[in-house]
Amino acid sequence: MKTAVNYPNLPMLRHTDTGNFFLIAGPCVIEDEKSPFQIAERLLEIADKLNVPFAFKASYRKANRSRVDSFTGIGDWEGLEILGQIRERYNIPVVTDIHNETEAATAAQFVDVLQIPAFLCRQTSLLAAAAETGKVVNVKKGQFLSPEAMRHAVNKIKYYGGKDIMLTERGTTFGYQDLVVDFRSVPIMKRNEVPVVVDITHSLQKPNQPNGISGGDPEMIETIGRAAVANCCDGVFIETHPDPKNAKSDGDNMLPLDKVEALLNRLVAISRVAREV
Repeated sequence: MKTAVNYPNLPMLRHTDTGNFFLIAGPCVIEDEKSPFQIAERLLEIADKLNVPFAFKASYRKANRSRVDSFTGIGDWEGLEILGQIRERYNIPVVTDIHNETEAATAAQFVDVLQIPAFLCRQTSLLAAAAETGKVVNVKKGQFLSPEAMRHAVNKIKYYGGKDIMLTERGTTFGYQDLVVDFRSVPIMKRNEVPVVVDITHSLQKPNQPNGISGGDPEMIETIGRAAVANCCDGVFIETHPDPKNAKSDGDNMLPLDKVEALLNRLVAISRVAREV
C-alpha cells in the first residue's frame, strides 16, 4: 500500500496515521473581520470529519493585481491579526503569501507557512528571507517554469537554512489567457524529497483578461482534483468562499464553500484507491 509520506515537521499533518492527503484551503484574501472565521470553522469541521489534515490559507494582502483599483486587503496588520486569531482559536496551522523580503519576518509572527507566489518563485532574496524565519516555506511553481527547474528553488531555501519546504503545482501558461496542468509535475517535483501540493483552483485561472480581472473555469475543479489525488499528491490546495460571485478576489476560479465536503469525500475515496495499487 502506498501510504502518505509522513513529514513530521509540517504543522498541517495533524492526522499522521490516516494516509490521506492534507488540505490547504480558505478564501483568496482576508475580506472582512467575520467571514474568515466562519470559513475556517466550516473547513475544520469537514476536515476533521474526513480525517484530512488541514491548514487554513488566506492572503493578508494581495500584491499582484492587474488593476490599480483591485481589492488588496483590509490592511496588513488587520489581516495578519485575523490570521493569528484563527490559528489560536482553532489550533490549526495557517498559510499566507509574502511578496518581498521585509514581509517575511513580520508575517512569520502570525502564521506557520510562508507561501511564495508563483510569479516570485525565482526571487532569491525572497526565498532567502522566508528560509531564515525557520517557518515552513511553500513555493508555488511558476507558470513559466518546468517542474524540473523547481529544484533550484528548493536548493536556495536549503542554502539559506530552510528545512521544511513544499512545492505547489498551479498550472503552466498556455497562450496568453489559459493554463494547463501537466501531472508529470507531481512525481518530478517529488524527486526533491519534499511534499508536493496541487492547487486545483488556481490551475483553472484564466489570466490576462482585457478587463483586468482573472477569469476561471470552476466546473473543472473536480476534474483537476481527481487527477491530482490519483497521482498521489501529498496535498490539495483549494480556494473557497461562501459566495464566489461576490468575492473580492479570484471569485471566478473559487469553489463554493457548500461544495467542499462533497468534493473532498470523492477525492479521499479516489486517493485511497490510488495509494493501494
